Amino acid sequence: MTYPASLLEPGMLVRAPEKPEWGVGQVQSRIGTRVTVNFQHEGKLTIDAELVPLVPDTDI
Repeated sequence: MTYPASLLEPGMLVRAPEKPEWGVGQVQSRIGTRVTVNFQHEGKLTIDAELVPLVPDTDI
Protein backbone atom coordinates (compact mmCIF):
# COMPACT_ATOMS: atom_id res chain seq x y z
CA MET A 1 0.00 0.00 0.00
CA THR A 2 1.38 3.40 -0.92
CA TYR A 3 0.87 6.36 1.39
CA PRO A 4 -0.10 9.73 -0.14
CA ALA A 5 2.67 12.30 0.26
CA SER A 6 0.06 14.82 1.37
CA LEU A 7 -0.40 12.84 4.62
CA LEU A 8 3.29 12.86 5.55
CA GLU A 9 4.05 15.33 8.33
CA PRO A 10 7.30 16.38 10.01
CA GLY A 11 8.14 14.05 12.88
CA MET A 12 6.49 10.97 11.35
CA LEU A 13 8.53 7.77 11.24
CA VAL A 14 8.51 6.14 7.82
CA ARG A 15 10.14 3.40 5.77
CA ALA A 16 10.83 3.09 2.06
CA PRO A 17 9.69 -0.49 1.29
CA GLU A 18 11.73 -0.57 -1.93
CA LYS A 19 14.86 0.46 0.02
CA PRO A 20 14.80 -1.54 3.28
CA GLU A 21 18.54 -1.00 3.73
CA TRP A 22 17.80 2.69 4.51
CA GLY A 23 16.08 1.71 7.78
CA VAL A 24 13.55 3.87 9.60
CA GLY A 25 13.46 7.56 8.75
CA GLN A 26 11.95 10.64 10.33
CA VAL A 27 10.20 13.12 8.06
CA GLN A 28 11.88 16.52 8.34
CA SER A 29 9.77 18.49 5.86
CA ARG A 30 7.42 18.15 2.88
CA ILE A 31 6.70 20.48 -0.01
CA GLY A 32 4.23 18.88 -2.41
CA THR A 33 5.57 15.40 -3.13
CA ARG A 34 9.17 16.36 -2.21
CA VAL A 35 9.90 14.95 1.24
CA THR A 36 13.09 15.33 3.27
CA VAL A 37 13.65 12.30 5.48
CA ASN A 38 16.52 11.54 7.85
CA PHE A 39 17.06 7.76 7.54
CA GLN A 40 18.96 5.60 10.06
CA HIS A 41 21.40 4.09 7.60
CA GLU A 42 21.32 6.50 4.65
CA GLY A 43 21.22 9.92 6.28
CA LYS A 44 19.15 12.89 5.16
CA LEU A 45 17.58 12.53 1.71
CA THR A 46 15.16 14.68 -0.24
CA ILE A 47 13.05 12.38 -2.35
CA ASP A 48 9.96 12.50 -4.54
CA ALA A 49 7.41 10.38 -2.67
CA GLU A 50 5.71 9.54 -5.97
CA LEU A 51 8.91 7.86 -7.21
CA VAL A 52 10.07 6.36 -3.90
CA PRO A 53 6.95 5.39 -1.91
CA LEU A 54 7.05 5.89 1.85
CA VAL A 55 4.93 4.09 4.43
CA PRO A 56 4.46 4.80 8.14
CA ASP A 57 6.71 2.71 10.38
CA THR A 58 4.57 0.44 12.51
CA ASP A 59 7.43 -1.55 14.11
CA ILE A 60 7.62 0.57 17.25
